[in-house]
Amino acid sequence: MKRIAAFVLASLALAAGSALAAYPERPIKLIVPWGAGGDTDVIYRAFQPFFQQHLGGTIVIANIGGASGTKGAKEAKDSPADGYTIFAVHDSIHSTYWTGVADVAYTDFEPICLVSSTPSILTASPKAPWKDFKSMVADAKKRPGQITVGATLGSTSHFFPALVEKAAGIKFKYVPYEGTAGRMNALLGSHVDLGESNLTQKGKADAGHIRFLAIATEKRSEEIPNVPTLKEEGVDVEYAVNRGLLAPKGTPAPVLEKLRSACGAAAKEPGFAKAMKLQGTLVHYLNAQEYTAFLKKNDQVNKDLAKELGLLKR
Repeated sequence: MKRIAAFVLASLALAAGSALAAYPERPIKLIVPWGAGGDTDVIYRAFQPFFQQHLGGTIVIANIGGASGTKGAKEAKDSPADGYTIFAVHDSIHSTYWTGVADVAYTDFEPICLVSSTPSILTASPKAPWKDFKSMVADAKKRPGQITVGATLGSTSHFFPALVEKAAGIKFKYVPYEGTAGRMNALLGSHVDLGESNLTQKGKADAGHIRFLAIATEKRSEEIPNVPTLKEEGVDVEYAVNRGLLAPKGTPAPVLEKLRSACGAAAKEPGFAKAMKLQGTLVHYLNAQEYTAFLKKNDQVNKDLAKELGLLKR
């Protein structure tokens, strides 16, 4: 009897090993928790062909927007941990959790790798009365709570201007929108005065459809050398949107190994770097171990920010 049991267990282990070795045998769903055409969607559509090439399977992007990105996050969290659902994430997974917008945390997932970082730019509508950051601050001090900012509440587009607001000693009025496309359309149409954007919108800025006021980097960007940093304007804020990939908690180690290997190889492709340059984004690859440490540190930073800004709900 013992020999039969051992044989059955060995057979099951062999079958499981063979199944994992064949992974992926069917298309993998990559959940992007925002609508098509937004920054995160565009970045992962550029990443997708390189990722699936190195993984040896098909990756299908599924845009699941709603509730500040938390609808897609919940679906990713609740998906089977079999390697056939992965999750495109950025810093909002921290901010939405600590502000109480979502009950999904980064610890509900297994890190695969970090892919990119996109520096944030404080951006004005074309009809805004100010030509530069200093004029905006002066106006905000005269009219506290009257300058409107388009933001996805609890997300990076909310935290970034909130940091600027606090550091500059001013007060904004926030108008909620779902995703980048909604916020950008509101800004272009002058339905709001300010918003967060990045170098993907350089063409619109060059055409005068929006106005870059200041970038949240340590040094000026070579792409927009005439735009000052926030630090130059006396506001000590650096900020970027960091994007990576996660898998549901409990995904088998051999599957994670394949995903992580393919993710690293794809992130190092020259074609991906070229695509990211066009998107005003930096390739910022971190392997699973490095990304785990990054997520832990970033989570604490966002918790502290939420508390400092009076937004902490947990």
